Amino acid sequence: MNLPLHPLLNRRTSGVLLHITSLPGPHGSGDLGAGARHFVDWLAAAGQSLWQILPLNPAGAGHSPYQSVSAFAGDPGLIDLQELVDRGWLPWLPHLGFDHHRCDFARVTPYRMNCLRQAWEGFCAKASQGCADGLAQFAHEHAHWLDDYALFMVLHDHHGAPWSEWPTELAQRDPEALARVEALAGHEVGFWKFVQWRFWLQWQALRDRAHERGIHIAGDAPIFVAHHSADVWAHASEFELDEQHNPAVVAGVPPDYFSATGQRWGNPLYRWDTMAQTGHRWWKDRLAHLFKQVDVVRLDHFRGFEAHWEIPASEPTAVAGRWQPGPGTAFFDGLQAELGTLAIIAEDLGLITDTVTALRNHCGYPGMRILHFAFGSGPHNPYLPHNYEHHTVAYTGTHDNDTTVGWWKSASPAEKADALAYLGPGMATEPHWTMVRALSASVANTLIMPFQDVLGLDGTHRMNTPGLATGCWQWRFAWSQVDHTPAERLYALAKVHGRLPQRP
Repeated sequence: MNLPLHPLLNRRTSGVLLHITSLPGPHGSGDLGAGARHFVDWLAAAGQSLWQILPLNPAGAGHSPYQSVSAFAGDPGLIDLQELVDRGWLPWLPHLGFDHHRCDFARVTPYRMNCLRQAWEGFCAKASQGCADGLAQFAHEHAHWLDDYALFMVLHDHHGAPWSEWPTELAQRDPEALARVEALAGHEVGFWKFVQWRFWLQWQALRDRAHERGIHIAGDAPIFVAHHSADVWAHASEFELDEQHNPAVVAGVPPDYFSATGQRWGNPLYRWDTMAQTGHRWWKDRLAHLFKQVDVVRLDHFRGFEAHWEIPASEPTAVAGRWQPGPGTAFFDGLQAELGTLAIIAEDLGLITDTVTALRNHCGYPGMRILHFAFGSGPHNPYLPHNYEHHTVAYTGTHDNDTTVGWWKSASPAEKADALAYLGPGMATEPHWTMVRALSASVANTLIMPFQDVLGLDGTHRMNTPGLATGCWQWRFAWSQVDHTPAERLYALAKVHGRLPQRP
């Protein structure tokens, strides 16, 4: 018996993909402040129902939000610093002339963390009793993940990465050793809890603003977590680690048409049998927490829940991996039984088998269809709009794709000929709007467009290039790039194709 469909993904909507860091703002990267509030208002004016973002967790290696030190914590770099000034905790905000079109994280991250530490000192000196009680209440309610995260960050700052090389009593979480650290570093532990408190409150205020305007937030849950994370450190027995606490096997995908050696992501793999003994408690807590922040979740690498590619950690590529079973239907049935019907988008790109599709159908989750992938292989290509099902989320491209203008410039002659024949001559002049219009008119219930495509930007504005270690995740825009036309065109499409939001 299949699980029920979530109503939010079972009606016609459209939305925009834009991560928080890409927003305008004076302090080096987008954050939860005025720029985010203005973007919510812009989405409402454009007749949109969804704002899709990337993971909210602290960015990790290469500034990727998919390699985080915590699957629960919010990114400190997204905190609105002006709110801390307004409360009197942060005395000043220097304007350092940051790049408005690129996040220079090497400068931005130290600057923002220094501001947060000043704000913590200001809070300790000036906070009202009500604010102090608010922080204490937040820490109590979130203790199941926050205590481990705060302590992990203190130890990370002192001992570095990876945690498996920390002193043995800390790596193995000896209770007496951890108690000593917390006693000696209580002020620093408090800082990390304070940061998460402000992130939580600021995010909830932004989400409330979106809801008031008929807009829902679509978040993102990477299937795997980083080895150097509070999650793996605190739940080591639930991950495939060796006796030295390092990954014994790692995640990735096998060789395919795009890569002769596959992709070796390097994340530790789950001990699904061990997790099953606790009823997948960590996963249930993780998703319950995330659904308190967002309304829809894009579940990354959905096929990994049916079977995942296991690579020996000693192997430099993904070639020597093998398929191993995932938790399957029992996992999702358990989620539904405890958390109810979830608004999940299954990221079902890549090598998808009939069994993966059957699992997705059982769960009642819509899959993803990328129009960039549709051309050059004939009329049966599943990414062509005439092959869509209603229960589908259609994209021009995702954060991992080139922009549509960039894709068109680099497309093969066969792809271009096929796209022109299918979508018409508009591809030669406005490939981005031609693709958006085709998807908006399709039967797919949900349409998501990267903001770069709304603005018609070329490939120099791409957010991420998979496999590229540097230069990703940095793109930003400025409001000077946005005139009245994009919002008007989006509104007109949403209206004529029945995708306008249902106002509260």
